[in-house]
Amino acid sequence: MTQNTSFLRNVFLYKCLFALTFWSYISLSVEDELFTSVSNNFPEDDSNQKIKSLPLLYTNSNQSKADFDWVVIQNTTESLSLSEITNDNVKKLIALLSNFTQGSRLQNLTLTNVSVDWNALMEIFQTVWHSSIQYFNTNNVTQLSDIESYDFDYSGTSMKALTMKKIIITDMYFTQDDLYKIFADMNIEHMTIADSEMIHMLCPSSRSPFRYLNFLKNDLTDFLFQNCDNLLQLEILILQKNKFESLRKVSFMTSRMKSLKYLDMSNNLLRHDGADVQCQWAESLTELDLSSNQLADVVFECLPVNVKKLSLQNNQISNVPSGVAELKSLEELNLASNRLADLPGCSGFTSLQFLNVEMNSILTPSADFFKSCPKVRELQAGHNPFKCSCELQAFIRLERRSGGKLFGWPVAYVCEYPEGLRGTELKDFHLSLLACNTTLLLVTALLLTLLLVAVVAFLCIYLDVPWYVRMTWQWTQTKRRARHNPPGDQGAVLQFHAFISYSERDSLWVKNELIPNLEKGEGCIQLCQHERNFVPGKSIVENIINCIEKSYKSIFVLSPNFVQSEWCHYELYFAHHKLFSENSNSLILILLEPIPPYLIPARYHKLKALMAKRTYMEWPKERSKRALFWANLRAAININLPKADENLSEETD
Repeated sequence: MTQNTSFLRNVFLYKCLFALTFWSYISLSVEDELFTSVSNNFPEDDSNQKIKSLPLLYTNSNQSKADFDWVVIQNTTESLSLSEITNDNVKKLIALLSNFTQGSRLQNLTLTNVSVDWNALMEIFQTVWHSSIQYFNTNNVTQLSDIESYDFDYSGTSMKALTMKKIIITDMYFTQDDLYKIFADMNIEHMTIADSEMIHMLCPSSRSPFRYLNFLKNDLTDFLFQNCDNLLQLEILILQKNKFESLRKVSFMTSRMKSLKYLDMSNNLLRHDGADVQCQWAESLTELDLSSNQLADVVFECLPVNVKKLSLQNNQISNVPSGVAELKSLEELNLASNRLADLPGCSGFTSLQFLNVEMNSILTPSADFFKSCPKVRELQAGHNPFKCSCELQAFIRLERRSGGKLFGWPVAYVCEYPEGLRGTELKDFHLSLLACNTTLLLVTALLLTLLLVAVVAFLCIYLDVPWYVRMTWQWTQTKRRARHNPPGDQGAVLQFHAFISYSERDSLWVKNELIPNLEKGEGCIQLCQHERNFVPGKSIVENIINCIEKSYKSIFVLSPNFVQSEWCHYELYFAHHKLFSENSNSLILILLEPIPPYLIPARYHKLKALMAKRTYMEWPKERSKRALFWANLRAAININLPKADENLSEETD
């Protein structure tokens, strides 16, 4: 009997020891779960991160299939992560969670791929609410049965944060209060319901402890939290990627949230029509994200006056109106990806320190930006279609003086126009001061023009260009009249052997020596002399031209007196013109007296050229050489003139 008793006692002890060991293993394995976060998207305020992020810490990723048909994803002392929860194993899960009463080490629970009935889902939440769990995450939850009213007990909880993602409600017809009231009245500080196609959320029925609400990627509209007075402790509200349309209604929604600091309304359908009704924002709101909406310039009429950080990225803003918005506390403004054509001023943003205007339509940003915005420490203006021209030079110089205030310089600042400079960094674009200073360019052009005019005038005077122009005009007019002469006019038929051009001061030599020696004897030579052959009534120039054209040769009696005579110059000019126009050898130069070079005026450059290139006859001082002189001269001008011309000449004489 004693042996049997001892045997039974030993068996009992072994069974107790086995049971204690097994339960201790189960308890420790559950309490060894890793800490799971509620959210990793908490924004920071200006001084520090007041709402600490709760990151998801996966340290053990080995998945194991337990005897309860769920998958254990992670298992540490403080965290537990399970997957594949169904109606078949949900009661075992509830029984397991019931053992973690308050005071246990398990603080974080994550359930993934949950497909259960409504009541089972509520029992999971109720069990978690009265356990030691503080952070509860659910992902990809499908509710299978009809939604019914559930009397949820919120008392005595350790819960701090709830995160629910991808919640699918299969019941299409239910009372909204039965669903939304459960979550609206939760007595926790942080709640996230994301990517769940949620269309509404009720206002808490009593003063709520919510400090953080995240309704990312749902179907919420402007009716959310209107006239809600029980979110007085709410500091952070994220409504990104929903279906809000009226910015004014959003402002009314926040007006009763006395502690709200951060509001994210990005990626909605927000507009503002600029109606007469004023917007009413929470006075405590200091950070507002309105990026990726449909807001235009009038949005500056509906902004919270105490905002410090404002994002209007990716909207339809083309101008920041001055004198509309007085945001004296604004320190950071994001206007990237809009339609701005220039840098905004800071007349309404006296405390602005950071400005982002990247990816707008700014061709030539204003160079006086930092003068109007003296407190700006960083300007992001890259990735704009810069037009590299003179106007941009001032902005480039501004970068050199700003001391590194241009964020992204120089890689993000590239020429877009003109085509030839596309891709050139602004730091490599240079133009001369003359090319960019209009006043200097005009003054330089004027000075160059005046200099050119002065040079041309000097050359004209030095080369006697006006005189040559006048003579060319006279010659052209004479030729024109000659073409229109009557049919009986003899025109330019040769009538004289030679035309004599001389100075009046040398007339004695011409009359006493030249004419008598050439016109005497057989084969009388006929000379054209202005005193006896110029036709009365015609101009002197016309008579000169006619005599030169009707003479076989032109004899020029050169002397210092010749170069001082204006009419001699005319006669030399027309004779020289005939020389080149008719390609004839009709000029005979007689040097009566030597002419010092300094006495020849500059306009007599043709005379200098003729004396340098052509052989001239020099009047001999010795009488013994004069016979040969006259013989050579006669031979040079001797020609048989037409008889009609001779008769005409005799009749004229």
